[in-house]
Amino acid sequence: MLRYLLVLSRPRFWLYLAGPVLVGVAYGASGASDLLASEAVALFAYFLVPANVYLYGVNDVFDADIDAENPKKEGREARYRGDRAVAAVVVACGLAGLALAALLPLGGAVWVVGFLALGYAYSAPPFRLKTTPPLDSVSNGLYVLPGAAAYAALSGSHPPALALAGGWLWAMAMHTFSAVPDIDPDRRAGIRTTATVLGERATLAYCAICWLLAAGAFGLLDPRAGALLLVYPLLAVAISETDVSVSRAYWWYPAINGVVGMVLTLGGLWGVVRG
Repeated sequence: MLRYLLVLSRPRFWLYLAGPVLVGVAYGASGASDLLASEAVALFAYFLVPANVYLYGVNDVFDADIDAENPKKEGREARYRGDRAVAAVVVACGLAGLALAALLPLGGAVWVVGFLALGYAYSAPPFRLKTTPPLDSVSNGLYVLPGAAAYAALSGSHPPALALAGGWLWAMAMHTFSAVPDIDPDRRAGIRTTATVLGERATLAYCAICWLLAAGAFGLLDPRAGALLLVYPLLAVAISETDVSVSRAYWWYPAINGVVGMVLTLGGLWGVVRG
């Protein structure tokens, strides 16, 4: 079961939740000692594995019928097997998030609770935001919330609105891009998403626009960050105009996102060192 839970948690995507924590810590820290503060360590540990088990576990439990048609579940991802023990672990990971929120300052706790609520509402009834375009895309701003929690817990204030807007737009585009390989199985299963409504080419255009707006928001905070984020709309256009399949390009993004996140984190750490 441990091996199954590991596959269920999508190890290639662990940094999609834990990475924003590192960015939030780097920019929320007022000194070097904050980098290993108990709040920072606890948030990173939770969002590295347990939060991924919770998020993807809720998704897989309520998508069991749909995933029977999804080729992505062959090998790299796991199909939910109806195991009650697995469901119990998923619930425990959600409760662990609530326990963590209770130990954080109020500013950080709000963002953790927001993540748990949106993570549930995305996949589970009665909300099932993932089947209501464009809410399926918009709700995936939840990937920014771990970073907001870390920033607020360390700095005592909420992140800049432009950073939240830019991160939210980036996550919307990333989610919708990842839904392109699912267009055919989702349509066969009768599932409506932003990607199934728009079709592949229009979805890539939507992603490029969201990523361009994200780059603009970050650019207003720091032109260097804006320039860095331009890699995403440029890649979306390149994929759209070449014969590279989205199903193949999809697996490039954990590495691309890891490098971009590393550069953003190093920029924040440089500010801490100079301070």
